Amino acid sequence: MTNAKSLWLGIAVGGAVSATVTLLSAPASGKQLRVKMKEKGMEWKDMLLHLKQDGVRLKNQIKETSQEGAILIKELTQDMKKSVSEWKTTVEPHQENIHQYLAQIESSLNDLENKIKKQ
Repeated sequence: MTNAKSLWLGIAVGGAVSATVTLLSAPASGKQLRVKMKEKGMEWKDMLLHLKQDGVRLKNQIKETSQEGAILIKELTQDMKKSVSEWKTTVEPHQENIHQYLAQIESSLNDLENKIKKQ
């Protein structure tokens, strides 16, 4: 039991000494310290409020940008489909003529090769 009493007595004396040293070495009085802590608390509160507002603005901006991007992609897709459709409409009637023309060129090249081989 003596060891337990001396342990508790040591803790009490050590706590009292450390509290006294802390109070005597503090750079400001308790009232000044509370005022500074209150001011810092208000600064932190304002900073967190601004961060929250900035976060909300950023979220809204991202949402708006993604919506605009989706609309833009949809319009681009429609324009591409229209262009391909117009190209098909323009090219398809001439496609058979192009095939015939290519066949004639191929035939002419074969004839030319045969003439060159004979000479």
